[in-house]
Amino acid sequence: MPIALALYQPDIALNTGTLLRLGACLDVPVHIIHPTGFPFSRAALKRSGMDYLDTVEMTEHDSYAQFDRWRREAGKRLVLLTTRASMPAHEVDYESDDILMVGRESAGMPPEVADSAQLRVRIPMQPAARSLNVAVSAAIVLGEALRQTGGFGRLAGAPAAG
Repeated sequence: MPIALALYQPDIALNTGTLLRLGACLDVPVHIIHPTGFPFSRAALKRSGMDYLDTVEMTEHDSYAQFDRWRREAGKRLVLLTTRASMPAHEVDYESDDILMVGRESAGMPPEVADSAQLRVRIPMQPAARSLNVAVSAAIVLGEALRQTGGFGRLAGAPAAG
């Protein structure tokens, strides 16, 4: 099973659509953890998700508790992307069945959810910067995780990892 993305209660439809498009293009499943901060519909996601919404493997979870039960039963490690982490994202050894999770754009991640992650990573930035856009952050870390796990080699036309 490939690395997956999880979006914890996303607030902004354009970012969610962008991440669904990223998942479609890189053959990465995307988990949406409800509730969302916008009316969740194809219409809300169309502008940034475009026609990729038909090709992404998307799973919706009614709550974090439901998602977490599923994740634990599946034996998947949860990797949280957060500015509060001390571990730089590029120094982590990713595993092929990791789930990379991003928080709400407006509020990040509640402590009880953050505490359930097996690993927390951050993207190094200049000290004056607060944070990157959630979709940009997910793309940076997902790219490193796919590079490490040979995920790019699974894609059509891509040379095999090795």
